[in-house]
Amino acid sequence: MSDGARPVALVTGGSRGIGRAVVTRLARDGFDVALCYRSDTGAAEQVAKEATALGARVLTQSLDVADPAAAREFVNRTEEDLGPLDAVVTSAGIVRDNPLVLMDDDQWRDVISTNLDGTYTICRASVFSFMKRRTGTIVTMSSVAGVYGNATQSNYAASKAGIIGFSRSLAREVGKYGIRVNSVAPGLIETDMTADMSDAVKKQILGKVPLGRFGAADEVADLVSFLVSPRAAYISGQVLGIDGGLVV
Repeated sequence: MSDGARPVALVTGGSRGIGRAVVTRLARDGFDVALCYRSDTGAAEQVAKEATALGARVLTQSLDVADPAAAREFVNRTEEDLGPLDAVVTSAGIVRDNPLVLMDDDQWRDVISTNLDGTYTICRASVFSFMKRRTGTIVTMSSVAGVYGNATQSNYAASKAGIIGFSRSLAREVGKYGIRVNSVAPGLIETDMTADMSDAVKKQILGKVPLGRFGAADEVADLVSFLVSPRAAYISGQVLGIDGGLVV
């Protein structure tokens, strides 16, 4: 735990969807929270207001997580303003779906850059602080698409599979310093990414989910809350699915 009264967590993609739910859940758990976002300042300010109401000190910053210098600056600013990091959650992500034959180079590069490179830059900027203090936990956000693949999502699935390989490798590398690294693989979660689906598409997809519903972002945040807590002290290098039985 950090030197202050509350532990400190950093969450990327914290203004919307799963990241937003993680910010408020960790604030409820007693963390001070730094969150970054790409462009929606209004949404970031709203989630910061909610986390502050839960007793957290909150730092917000707009940045491109794929930019190594920006990632380092954000991590340094977090530790200067809030204290040494205890947990990092990499939730920033985008989709640019298309069949591979129709996918353009920018659609491929944008997804890989934000999802995979963004995970690397934040973890790379954070891990030395963890190593020096021989403590810390990292949760990366993968997807069922990264485990099993998904048609028209070769870019997204590649980025999320890369996150799994990255996370497992890092867990082996830094475990001797007391640092835990795990990855969460959500299935169909009710967020702005699924809001644009037609009712017909939703019905078709839900027919494949044994529990018969979309998951909630708060349910993913509950899993993240567990993984960064002492209750998960012997869990590292794992990929934990939360998908309503989709891949059974």
